[in-house]
Amino acid sequence: MVLQNNKEKKEFVITVFSENKVGLLGQITSIFTYHDVNIESLTTSESAIAGIHKFTIVVCENPDKVERMVKQVEKRVDILKAFVYEPEDVVMQEIALYKVALHKNVEQLVRQYQLRILEISDDYIVIEKTGHKNETAALFEELKPYGVYQFVRSGQIAVVKSRRELLDEYLQQMNELKAKLEANNK
Repeated sequence: MVLQNNKEKKEFVITVFSENKVGLLGQITSIFTYHDVNIESLTTSESAIAGIHKFTIVVCENPDKVERMVKQVEKRVDILKAFVYEPEDVVMQEIALYKVALHKNVEQLVRQYQLRILEISDDYIVIEKTGHKNETAALFEELKPYGVYQFVRSGQIAVVKSRRELLDEYLQQMNELKAKLEANNK
């Protein structure tokens, strides 16, 4: 994806694919620190490709700066490829957990929002909400009057809306190039 030459800050989702190497997260985040860019959300996990890990990084920055950072990230030896998406190009969700006081109105909210109950005790209930950041924040605000003892949410996770992950296409191109080079060297 080629980013527009626009100085206005906007949200971007950056996906980085690598092998699972010690210290790589620090190397990646140091690039963002160097460019004075705050990471809004960061998650890492295994990807659909065996042995490959995926970092999902959400930033709010101007496109030029994002493009420069991604190029620097890709220069790292252990990075296979990095991609930049705009929010409309991906499906994003996060998980939030709320530990709240037991209250009749909280039970009504659980039913109303079809929340998942993880634990119930004599004093509190732990509930889970999966959704967009604004949805998990809105539920937090609704629960505040009843006593929120603890609140935590994960970073955002994302999958691209296209049928295939772009990494698949990139790896296929690299394998084809490698095969051509090997054929030319024979």
